[in-house]
Amino acid sequence: MSCNAADYRSPTPFAGQRVVVVGAGNSAAQIAAELAREARTTLATRAPVTFARQHPLGRDLHFWLTPTCLDAAPLGRFLKTPPAPPVLDDGRYRAILGAGAPDRRPLSTRLTGDRVTWADGTTERLDALILATGYRPRLPYLAGLDGALDPAGHPRHRGGASPTHPGLAFAGLEWPAQPVLEHAARGRPGCGTDGPPSGRPPGPQLTPLPS
Repeated sequence: MSCNAADYRSPTPFAGQRVVVVGAGNSAAQIAAELAREARTTLATRAPVTFARQHPLGRDLHFWLTPTCLDAAPLGRFLKTPPAPPVLDDGRYRAILGAGAPDRRPLSTRLTGDRVTWADGTTERLDALILATGYRPRLPYLAGLDGALDPAGHPRHRGGASPTHPGLAFAGLEWPAQPVLEHAARGRPGCGTDGPPSGRPPGPQLTPLPS
């Protein structure tokens, strides 16, 4: 049985089974930790799992993204290869993985049917494989809008706003190379300026959809 993390609901169907969770992010760590209470579970990753403090200075990490403007910063322009996101942790997941339940292993070298071969050459049977390896934008319903997507199907945008279709914006894109919805960020106290930078036209005005 193989499924995506988006389809996972609870550890109950996996009780007593041999399960491998693939991934090194929050979803993978959380699912593996929960499954380990019901099943013999391995977390398979390319590299050791990294952690970030969930509550620096007493506030949730996401709180600090707004006053520091990091949520709108064009960090992607400085990154050739975006880093894998760490597991946001209050200490519990580091402790659980450190205790070996679930255990962590490097990615397998072969998967044939229900048999997995590990890097050390050992082979075993799996009952379930859960893929928590992240997501890519998939927007086939925009294919009919000429210029909205590039040839690979990725959104064309400048700071999250479509340059070809006024009023169309993309939210949630990872590691943007330009400020996300730059015109909106400039209106936030402490982020940017009140007007567009010299020589740059203002961003498109976005009209909220009716609720």
